[in-house]
Amino acid sequence: MSAVWSVSVALLEAAPDAILGVDERGAIVLANEQSVRMFGYPLSELIGQPVEILVPEGARHRHPAYRATYAADPHARPMGAGIKLAGRRKDGGEFPAEISLSPVVTDTGRLTAVVVRDVSDRERAEARFVGLLEAAPDAIVGVDRAGLIVMANAQAVRLFGYRRDDLIGRPIEILVPEAARQGHPQHRDAYFGDPRPRPMGAHLQLAARRRDGTEFPVEISLSALGTGPDTIVSAAIRDITERLELQAERERLKAQAERERLQTRLHQAERLESLGQLAGGVAHDFNNLLAVMLNYTAFVAEEVAELRDGSGDDRPSQTAHERWTRLLNDIGQIRRAGERATELTHQLLAFGRREVVRPIVLDLNTVLSDVEQLLHRTLGEHIWLHSMLAVDLWPVLADPGQIEQVIVNLAVNARDAMPDGGTLQIQTRNRTLTTGEASLHDLPPGRYVEMQVADTGVGMSPDVIERACEPFFTTKPKGEGTGLGLATIYGIVSQAGGAMRIASVPGAGTQITTLFPVTDAQPTRAEAPCPERRDRRGGETVLVVEDEEALREVTRRILDRNGYHVLTAADGAEAVKVADAYPADIDLLLTDVVMPKMLGKEVAAQLRSSRPDVRVLFMSGYAQPVLACQGTLDPGVVLIGKPFTEPDLLDRIRAVLDDTPRD
Repeated sequence: MSAVWSVSVALLEAAPDAILGVDERGAIVLANEQSVRMFGYPLSELIGQPVEILVPEGARHRHPAYRATYAADPHARPMGAGIKLAGRRKDGGEFPAEISLSPVVTDTGRLTAVVVRDVSDRERAEARFVGLLEAAPDAIVGVDRAGLIVMANAQAVRLFGYRRDDLIGRPIEILVPEAARQGHPQHRDAYFGDPRPRPMGAHLQLAARRRDGTEFPVEISLSALGTGPDTIVSAAIRDITERLELQAERERLKAQAERERLQTRLHQAERLESLGQLAGGVAHDFNNLLAVMLNYTAFVAEEVAELRDGSGDDRPSQTAHERWTRLLNDIGQIRRAGERATELTHQLLAFGRREVVRPIVLDLNTVLSDVEQLLHRTLGEHIWLHSMLAVDLWPVLADPGQIEQVIVNLAVNARDAMPDGGTLQIQTRNRTLTTGEASLHDLPPGRYVEMQVADTGVGMSPDVIERACEPFFTTKPKGEGTGLGLATIYGIVSQAGGAMRIASVPGAGTQITTLFPVTDAQPTRAEAPCPERRDRRGGETVLVVEDEEALREVTRRILDRNGYHVLTAADGAEAVKVADAYPADIDLLLTDVVMPKMLGKEVAAQLRSSRPDVRVLFMSGYAQPVLACQGTLDPGVVLIGKPFTEPDLLDRIRAVLDDTPRD
């Protein structure tokens, strides 16, 4: 018996929990070593003391009643089920505890065995766990085998819109979309059968349901807490709405970038096609003109050679006067071909917005009134011209010659679209474009003057409208149109800072609308025409700089035979050397604008550094290097366009030398 008692005492002392024996009076009659360590009392101060010394003061007065209740029905059970319990140490400190009670019958009477476990470490660990759980960015819910929610963190409350109390004890299916709710219990039971950490519904698009019934895309990860029948499944739920939106936005931007890349390639292809069409059209028209020039030049050369050598006299049917007349006619054909080539280059420059413009403040109504008689003669009697010109039209800044070209070109196109007659209506009005209206024309919002030209002709199909402004595109029969009319108008209007739109219906006519930005200045009064200069001759010294040898020689001959002393140079560097070596004054520098090695502006700057009084006249068929914005000349720049005639060149030289430049 003593051996059994010895073993029992050893087991009692080795127990990790505090174990007390309390008699029916509530006095401590037994305590193991762990009780001494846990409560801080020496064994002698525990034995014989009421057990209430180990109960916190707040619960001490109720404790005898609890003892009496247990004594009435003594059986092994945990104490205070569902209630947080605590123990009290000798120093007054309290600690959380789990307490189990069990009756023990002895020879001296019945004792109650009280087993006390300090759960401070567990509660601290649980507090850390709860802190981590509450701080988690994902919603986390715990579900038991019955499918009931037993745990939910703060993010779950925020994400699903339920209060925590409304979640605990409810089936997890309240968070599952209705479409998937019926089959969810089977999936849940399958996971409890093999509770390994894994993502839920791999490769599937999952969704969850909020309290208000809305659904949202989610990712769900599952893991098991514990084993056996008490297993809790933890589900971490992440709202991926923003991620999917970002992914969709990335895909949209990627698709947009791909579309833009393809669009850029398409535009490049279209530009190459347009350039090919432009080059082909230019080559076609210039080849025709060159064919005229070359053949008529051959005729003239042949006839002049015969007249020089006295041959051809065996043609008695032709007098010398008739032969000279034919020569003059041939030369006239060459001249007319050159004039047509000049007109073609001006149209190309206008289309490319590289034409030199001399804008003034003007009233479009005035320009329309000035060309009205010309329009009547151009249209013919079978077309009725109807003008609706707004009163108090705002002024615009434009080149009047180009505006006349726009009006005449539109009228000619309208006439050709009405072979059987019809009505041509020209209307002007003031317009203030809002941001939305201006965006339709690719213009900034503001005030504009609108000019509409509408006809009752055959109209255009959408595919023709799309290509109408392409250079050399025409629907007219071969030989009846160059295809530069609308292209030229587009270039002129764009260079003036405006826009053009075409509206047309096949069989119902065409309406072309042009918009010109308004200027705050007032219209310029028309100046009286300058009297024609009678004496174009001069005796000044002119330095001609031109890289094209034939044109340099033509210019030299024109000036030389009109009394000027002429120096020539083939490029800018040579011009500087000629000027440095010439001992007398150079009155005028006549220089090409675009030359290899040195531009005309650079030549002028170098000459003026040593000869500040030299006058400068630029000549060019492409004046972009000396142009300011919108095609106007830089201040102080005087230009004569190529090709020029002898009278034009002499007039402009005299104007520059006499310091009365004319535009």
